[in-house]
Amino acid sequence: MSTSPVETKPQDHLTQAEFRDRLRELPPSAKLVAKVLEGDEPLSQGQLAEESLLPDRTVRYALNRLDDSGLIGSRYSFKDARKQVYYLNA
Repeated sequence: MSTSPVETKPQDHLTQAEFRDRLRELPPSAKLVAKVLEGDEPLSQGQLAEESLLPDRTVRYALNRLDDSGLIGSRYSFKDARKQVYYLNA
């Protein structure tokens, strides 16, 4: 049995101030994608590209940066299990 603590992701229980501090350090594309994700419904990468008017590659980069900072989460889409949808951890 391992004695290491259960691994928790940094996005768990972020306060609004922590969320804004982490977001402040990210590039503008990540800030724009986060703004688009403020809605209630999780969005796929394609939907984010469409809503933000950013190229797919830029959205992918922004999602990676947001994920590395613990600001977003993802799950498989209920409508299409081949796609992932993203949501904010704020």
